[in-house]
Formats: sequence, structure tokens, C-alpha cells
Amino acid sequence: MVRAELKNPFLLILFVLLSLSLFRKRMNRDELQIIQDPLVDTLLSKHLYLNEQNPGIEGWRIQIFFEAGNFSKTQAIEAKAEFVSKYPELRNYLIFQEPYYKVRIGDYRTKIEAEKVLKEIIGDYPNAFVVKDEINFPELD
Repeated sequence: MVRAELKNPFLLILFVLLSLSLFRKRMNRDELQIIQDPLVDTLLSKHLYLNEQNPGIEGWRIQIFFEAGNFSKTQAIEAKAEFVSKYPELRNYLIFQEPYYKVRIGDYRTKIEAEKVLKEIIGDYPNAFVVKDEINFPELD
């Protein structure tokens, strides 16, 4: 619960707005004095630490393969290679979550985006489905 609250940008925005409010009130003076609770610094430090430890965000991916067993890693690598040859423009990930090897594709912010791509690849991967996952931040243009 604490982790979710710290990742919430609302706290950071609230802090900035309060700081700006103090700054505006004292702009006419020669000096600026900011008085804040020391817990604010602690909270910001925890927020930064957690974001460094967990650089992803909640989103969606498409799972095209999952298998457990003796040759599951080899099969997953082959499935990923086959996917890359067909769709080189889409990001893909080989994931191990015991006991399964999984191949997932994409970094979609919304389920609708993921389902749109799923419709494009469903002919090649009829067992593919959309899953909620932690995704990488989208690339900026």
C-alpha cells in the first residue's frame, strides 16, 4: 500500500504547488524562507528509491507462448526467434516465471492498444492473449 502511494505523482504535484504558493506570498520580500516538515524529504527519497528499483509502469502485453517442462526454455527461444522473423518491429520479451517460460510482446499503456495488435497477429498465433504486466516506459519522439 505504501509503495502505491509513493508512486503516485499526486504527492509530488502537491508538494510543488505548496512550494509555489509559499514562493508567491514572499516574492515581494528580499528573502525566501521555506519551512517544511522533514518527513517531506524522507517521502521524496523513498519515492525516488522505489522508482529506481522498479522502473516499469503498469500496462499490457500480448502473450504468444508459455510452457513448462524439460524443453520449455528451448521452445520459448524458438518461439521468440520465429516471432522476431515475422514481426521485427515489435518489442518482445522472454520471461521466466517458475515453472513457466513465456514469450510476451509489446509495451501497451491500454488494453485497447494491445487488443488492436492482437487482432493483427492472431492469424499466426491463435492461442495468443492479452495480459496485464509491468511494461517499459514508451519511447519519446
